[in-house]
Amino acid sequence: MQNLLKSIFVSVFPVFALFITVKYTWEMIQNETQLGSLGIMITSIPIVVFFLGLFIVPRARTNTFLIPYTITILIGVILSLIGYMTLEIKEFIFLSILVLGWCLYLFWYSVFRNRDTSVIRVGNRLPEFTLENSQRAHVSSSSFLGSPAIYLFYRGNWCPLCMAQIKELVAQYKTLEEKGVNMVFVSPQPHGFSEKLAKKHGLQFHFLTDVNNRVAKQLAIASKNGIPFGFQALGYDSDTVLPTVIITDKDGVIQFADVTDNYRVRPEPDFFLEYV
Repeated sequence: MQNLLKSIFVSVFPVFALFITVKYTWEMIQNETQLGSLGIMITSIPIVVFFLGLFIVPRARTNTFLIPYTITILIGVILSLIGYMTLEIKEFIFLSILVLGWCLYLFWYSVFRNRDTSVIRVGNRLPEFTLENSQRAHVSSSSFLGSPAIYLFYRGNWCPLCMAQIKELVAQYKTLEEKGVNMVFVSPQPHGFSEKLAKKHGLQFHFLTDVNNRVAKQLAIASKNGIPFGFQALGYDSDTVLPTVIITDKDGVIQFADVTDNYRVRPEPDFFLEYV
């Protein structure tokens, strides 16, 4: 139930912030600027900029508290409170929703609590599992034994942070090739999306599909109702995977596992190279 609420929240909240930004920008153009209204607009703008920015200029990670955005939101709130005499009740409600929504995004939506790391603990042998390639043929994890391997489990092409993380690793192609590392990108998204991603990068990496999230469930990294509500209309399933990186040695023993408790906080790619 919690994941479903998160799915709906992350689809609705940015749209609400965009509505407020457009509404108060237009009102300020049409009428004399009121300090309270200016504060509400300033509160909404960084929320819109952050979410749009993820797709316009993809980045693989952010800091935990998104400090520049949070400070700007705080400035907007202060201006609104200073000019409170010009605000109507509904505008206090708008302001409250913006502030509460941002706090929920930082401390509730972004956070994974009580992740089960028992299966992918460092020192464990990675359990054998089977994925599918673009031809729907089965590919066993045992086929990657004999060389180090980096398994990147990503949520799907819709996730800008995941796409940026993959782009970073692709940029390390030469180094990884010299080290003989198998790069395995795994997502539960439909095959067509993975095929598109593979063609885009055009490298000898393995873009594989975890059908019905079977492997994610086996490794305890599945995320039920993990995609934003409405993305199902684009062809994605509701369930996805928690962003996870697993690095194994040539014998399949786990040397590193990224089990971050925040989907926006991910290791730098150079950090991975220390383990292969």
